[in-house]
Amino acid sequence: MSIAENLKEVQRDINEVCKKCGRDPSEVTLIAVSKTKPLEDLKEAYDAGARDFGENKVQELTAKMPNLPSDIRWHMIGHLQRNKVKYIAGEVELIHSVDSFRLAEEINIQAKRKKIIIPALIEINIGDEESKFGVRPDEAKELCKEISELDSIHIEGLMTVAPAADDPEEVRRYFRKMHELFLDIKSENIDNVEMKILSMGMTNDYKVAIEEGSTMVRVGTGIFGARDYSRKNN
Repeated sequence: MSIAENLKEVQRDINEVCKKCGRDPSEVTLIAVSKTKPLEDLKEAYDAGARDFGENKVQELTAKMPNLPSDIRWHMIGHLQRNKVKYIAGEVELIHSVDSFRLAEEINIQAKRKKIIIPALIEINIGDEESKFGVRPDEAKELCKEISELDSIHIEGLMTVAPAADDPEEVRRYFRKMHELFLDIKSENIDNVEMKILSMGMTNDYKVAIEEGSTMVRVGTGIFGARDYSRKNN
């Protein structure tokens, strides 16, 4: 199927899952994960209606931005190094991957320089996997409280990448745990911290993630097909 057809099918699936569990489909934002994909693929997705695109690497994101329509909402979904923050400050809709106070401090510094407030999510390592970034679930609330003291970064929710599994049902418990953590932090009513976004679910498990409360799903392969890491992106 074409990228346009894939996009429509994913959106249709989102609508059906929302209907099944009594949610409004407008509560769920579909992010087209375009890492390693060439500009023509992104343009095809854009022409089919996609407006939210997710990239993992700052260099790739900043190279693509000038060559695509200005109404695209860019999401930084990969690990973010402190020395790269200055390149995307004010350029992206949302940073999904804040995993330390030091990173939050740097985002705050760059936001102040531009006289803006940068929205971000706390990345949670929900499966406590050594190979993944993110804070442990039991550290999340304290990190939110620390970041709340910074006045130019605004925490808007949580993000996670669930452990890999062949059967999406195997990761349901992680999504459920994320939603519980999300509600727990929300109930604290921490100043300058807002729990309105729960970014979880990818190509293999986004339907289960939506059933467990996700408000943002990040779909790459399901829209663009398998990634080709051998080709050079311009």
